[in-house]
Parts: sequence; C-alpha cells; structure tokens
Amino acid sequence: MTATSSRPGPALGSSVTSTGDGWVNPLRDPRDKRLPRIAGPCGLVIFGVTGDLSCKKLTPAIYDLANRGLLPPGFSLVGFARRDWAHEDFGRVVHDAVRAHARTPFRQAVWDRLAEGIRFVQGTFDDDAAFDRLEATVAELDRLRGTGGNHAFYLAIPPSSFPVVCKQLARSGLSRHNGEAWRRVVIEKPFGHDLRSARELNQIVGDVFPEDAVFRIDHYLGKETVQNILALRFANQLFEPIWNCNYVDHVQITMAEDIGLEGRAGYYDGIGAARDVIQNHLMQLLALTTMEEPTAFTAEELRAEKLKVLRATRLVGPLEETTARGQYTGGWQGGRWVRGLKEEAGFDPNSKTETFAAITVAVDTRRWAGVPFYLRTGKRLARRVTEIAVVFKRAPHLPFDATMTEELGHNALVIRIQPDEGVTMRFGAKVPGTAMEVRDVTMDFGYGTAFTESSPEAYERLILDVLLGEPSLFPTDAEVERSWEILDPVLDYWAGLPEGPDPYPAGSWGPESANRMLARTGRCWRRP
Repeated sequence: MTATSSRPGPALGSSVTSTGDGWVNPLRDPRDKRLPRIAGPCGLVIFGVTGDLSCKKLTPAIYDLANRGLLPPGFSLVGFARRDWAHEDFGRVVHDAVRAHARTPFRQAVWDRLAEGIRFVQGTFDDDAAFDRLEATVAELDRLRGTGGNHAFYLAIPPSSFPVVCKQLARSGLSRHNGEAWRRVVIEKPFGHDLRSARELNQIVGDVFPEDAVFRIDHYLGKETVQNILALRFANQLFEPIWNCNYVDHVQITMAEDIGLEGRAGYYDGIGAARDVIQNHLMQLLALTTMEEPTAFTAEELRAEKLKVLRATRLVGPLEETTARGQYTGGWQGGRWVRGLKEEAGFDPNSKTETFAAITVAVDTRRWAGVPFYLRTGKRLARRVTEIAVVFKRAPHLPFDATMTEELGHNALVIRIQPDEGVTMRFGAKVPGTAMEVRDVTMDFGYGTAFTESSPEAYERLILDVLLGEPSLFPTDAEVERSWEILDPVLDYWAGLPEGPDPYPAGSWGPESANRMLARTGRCWRRP
C-alpha cells in the first residue's frame, strides 16, 4: 500500500523565510501556508548538562529547533554542573554535541545566534551561593536577551536529587513567576520507584510548582507514530467499528531492544525492565490504544480519557501464569558473541533484576471486556522494535476446504513505533494460480516513503511543547500514580519469589516462561 501526502514538505535547498523578527527559518518552504509553532521569548536551564542525555539528546534537539526556526531570537540556554567551566567551555561542549548528534545540517549562522545566549553556572545542588548565581544569571538574560522572565528548568538528574534542587529553586526565587511570565519544571523518568515513592516525588515537586507547570517527559510520547495512533483511530471511519471486543482477539504491545546495559549497570540494577519501560512507555501506549474518543483535541480532554481507561485497567491473574521475567545470558547476536548480564561490568552477579518482563492486563470497559492485553519488554532480544499489534478474531465461517486455508492466521493491524515507523495490515488473499488457495499477505504504510518531511526527533517535539506550555503529551501525576498501582503487585510478587528471573540467551525473544504465558490461552507472541 503506497500512501502519499497531498502537501509537499520543505526541502533542504528551498528558499529561507523569516519569522518577522530577523530569525531565519532555513528549512521552511515559503509556499507552505501552515503556521509553525514558534516559542515566544524564553530560556532553558539544564541540570545535569554533563550527562549522556544532555549531550546526545537535549542540546542537539535545541539546536535542531533553532535550525528549524522554532526558537525565539533571544533564546537562552544555561547549564548547571559541578565542572569548573567558563561560559565558553560550556559552549564548546554544546557545539561538539551538536556537531556529533544533531539531525539537521550544521549552519554556522544558526550556531552563532544560539551561542550568544549560552551561559554556565558552576556549583553543587546543596550550594546556596550557586543557586543565587543562577538566579542572577537568569535575571541578566532577561535583561540582555529579552527572555521576559520565562524559564524552564530541565532536571536531567537522578530522582534522588529532585528534592534538594526543587527546594533550591524555591529558596532562590527561581520557581516564582511574576505577572505574565512563567516558570516550568521538566522531570525525566523514572517517576518514582513504586507508588509510595511516586506520591512522595509528586508532593515534593508540587510544593514548588503547580501541576500545570510540571512536565513529566516520556520521550515515547513525542514520537510521530505514537501520536499517529490518535489520528489512525479518530480521523478515520475505517477502524472504529471493529476497534472493540466484538472483533479484537487480543493486543500485544512490545518494546524490544537488541542492546544490553551498555555501561548503565549502576542505574539499571534494582530497577529492571518492568519499572524502566512497562510502568511508563507501555502503559501510555496501552492508554492511547484503548481510550475513548475525546470530546476535543485538547490537553485536558486527552489526559482525562487516558486516566479513565487506566483506572479501568487491572492485572490478570494468577500472576505465576500471566507474568514472566528473565535475565539475558551470553549468546550470539548480530553475528557476534555477546556477554550475559552477570558478566556486564559493574553488575552484581547475585542480582535478581530482570531484563525481560511481560504482564497481562485487562481493561474493564464495555469496549474491551474480555480482551487480554499482553505487554512485554526486554534487552538483548533478537531485534530492536516497538510496536502495537491489534490481533483480530478469526472469521466465524470459512467457506473453503481446510487445505485452502491451512496456513491462514489472524488478521492484524500493527502500528510500528520504531525503527521502521508505519502501519502494517495483515489479511488473507488468494494465491495466484488455478486453485483457490488463501494465504496471509501484508500492506504497509511507511512514514519515510509517504511524506517528504522527516519526523522531528522526540525530544525536539517535547522540548518545544514545554516552551509553548502545551501539556498534551506529558503524563499527569494521576496517570503516573495509577500506572504504579497497576504494576506494584507484580513487582511485589516477583520480589517474594525465592528463585531469580528465568535465563534466556541473547539474540532470542525472551524466556520460555513468556511463551508459556500465552500458550495457556492458545495464543503466541508475534515475531516482529
């Protein structure tokens, strides 16, 4: 299936256009009448600027936004860390990160304009004087760069540091907004370790910032294909009549990674796959797949519908049959031998932390009654893929001989989140020839071939939404807490087991217990 866009996207060689204040958008086609969402006067302060997240994702995304003409001309970027750097030192670090990881072409004029607003403040989180210097720096940028008192604070730091940073932002006055100016805080996952810690974290942040100023980043919600779930469901009449328990047999939501810990042993041990992925990414994908149509496409309505369906979601038991966990061992992957988890540097060889997790949930609504939802994630699996597979019931009657359809499977609609973004439909079709023989075939829609515009990186979209104050793609505290309420019983059950996770070889699709989990109901996992 070939899909085409009716509107051509901008080309890299197209004419440039100005936003009216001298800030040039080098990528926008002047024939394109769509109005871009451009942030107003503002700045961003990043705590944890020396970490991988800042270097590989955040600062390149900021440059890409500037390169697309979506940041104001006076935009400022402030880094806060312990390093003894001058402003120029931090500027060189950002420059190198941009050259290495930015998605758009490097343009010296764009960089020079962005670099004018880069500042650095040296200090530790418990240093009052450092936060006073940060407040003075922000005030100076308001005066020199015209940021208007509008600043977002990105906490790219471990959750254990949130309390002291939030208290310092309150003490120094950085969290207070005046008049029309705004102050916002951005929090990276994990949003707590369980329900109790999530509530404590929400309380700590809520004491300093109102809920509408708190942006909890789940980068998966910034992916184009995740947002396309809403377009697929609610912009088309084709799917709505069959998007229910009358036609759907089950749903599989998979996030598989082909990498191991890659030096993250210190972070990952004690967290595991369920906390790292299921509680946030997969629960959000579940909510978008099962929610009812909102009355309006606004943040308030979208969040309300997601929360309603999460409140209707429950675990399916008994947990010894409906959940599975595993740890990868050494194995062949991509033509090379890779080490097992317990041979990874810095990992406790006695650890019971799982690298594969699968659970079964049900959604107790009229639409989804009786439909099982299988959520799985793992590291060192056969390939990197994230997808939502809606598997339909078999046709109630087939007027063919058994030999004509012996290999015919279930119809399926598969939404591919990464890496090959798109949608696949699987259905039965006649094999060419003189005999009536029906086999499964697929039709594909791919973003890369259907549109001339490339999708923005997830962090580009989410950072811009923070600066615009658009909260649609950010989970609320209630969503976070409800996700923990669903997952906590599984974590408690696994913690009480005397044995550790089941082993599975690297390059496979997980432990045998995961296969048995579906086989008990006559189903099997998809092989993406």
